Amino acid sequence: MPVLYTNEYPHTLPHVNETYIRRTAEILLDLLGRTAAELSILLVDDKRMSELNSAWRQKDGSTNVLAFSLTEGEDLGMAGNLLGDIVISIETAVREAAREKISLHQRLDFLLVHGFLHLIGYDHEKSRADSQIMVKREKEILQQLKIKRSEPMIRLAVNVDHVATLREARGIKEPDPVLAAGICELAGAEGIVVHLREDRRHIQDRDVRLLRQSVKTKLNLEMGANREIIKFALDIKPDMVTLVPEKRKELTTEGGLNVTGQKKKLRDVIRQMNDAGIPVSLFIDPDPRQIAASRSIGATYVEIHTGRYSDASGEEEREHEFALISAAAENAYETGLRVNAGHGLNYFNTTRVASLATIEELSIGHAIMTRAIFVGLDQAVREMLALMI
Repeated sequence: MPVLYTNEYPHTLPHVNETYIRRTAEILLDLLGRTAAELSILLVDDKRMSELNSAWRQKDGSTNVLAFSLTEGEDLGMAGNLLGDIVISIETAVREAAREKISLHQRLDFLLVHGFLHLIGYDHEKSRADSQIMVKREKEILQQLKIKRSEPMIRLAVNVDHVATLREARGIKEPDPVLAAGICELAGAEGIVVHLREDRRHIQDRDVRLLRQSVKTKLNLEMGANREIIKFALDIKPDMVTLVPEKRKELTTEGGLNVTGQKKKLRDVIRQMNDAGIPVSLFIDPDPRQIAASRSIGATYVEIHTGRYSDASGEEEREHEFALISAAAENAYETGLRVNAGHGLNYFNTTRVASLATIEELSIGHAIMTRAIFVGLDQAVREMLALMI
């Protein structure tokens, strides 16, 4: 079921997730029994949509979606495997999403479903009865789409700090976080994360240097915006750095960076890293203000803090925190940021976060290391990956 995707929208923002759109289209083809069909999706601006609307419908102005069917609801044999074209104006979709107080990608879901139904013969303009039939079918398909999209497409990065914590508790050489990182990669992890703290309570400089030489996937160095650590990062050049808040007395990172309150300082760190070819992620709470600030100072990624979701004591609180994460991930992506997430995720709460299409990677450490005590590190990583696939 090939999906032909073309983005002719002439602006860089909002950022539309091609993977998300393709996956939505493929699910629709499957749900509606058209898996052998080819579907074309074209994204444009209002100007181009107005031209199409005038040429094909003899109507002035733009519209949100146009559908050009090659089958008119008949059997696909009449047109080979070509189902038709869905054209969407991103500018109109943005306005509609803002008016309905939903994300752009939620609005695009509806427009794709609406356009698809037109392609297979539904027409809300024929009569009131036809309109009611189409609205009902749209609601049914959107609900099925939500369920189908629960299959995640995301990477796992494993934090090996806790291996070093155990080593440092005895002041000896074992267990070695460098060896642990290799086992995680062989088990399927696509990234290794370490936090080099100012007080060196677990990961040591030696660990990071050896990991820089041995990690085959991606090395993500978590760090505070400390002058000494910045110099170290610029020297070893990890694949990326994640700037996190750091307090001496905390057991672990307790919350996201206050980007809005230290934009000048963080902008300077990002500039230094970018000049060295190192992309920067900012660890932030799921807050639109922090997302906007992260974008404004040049971050490449944000990592959404999932701690409050993971620690929620009841279903209502958990639902609230998940909604904040979901909205923040879409908001960040649509502003042009790449999105990761992590903190407190475990074998019970990860799958739902992993299902969010705008998140590329989850960073998980404590839960995997805890599980490894009982089943071994290789098995612990593989079990977590099974929850994310």
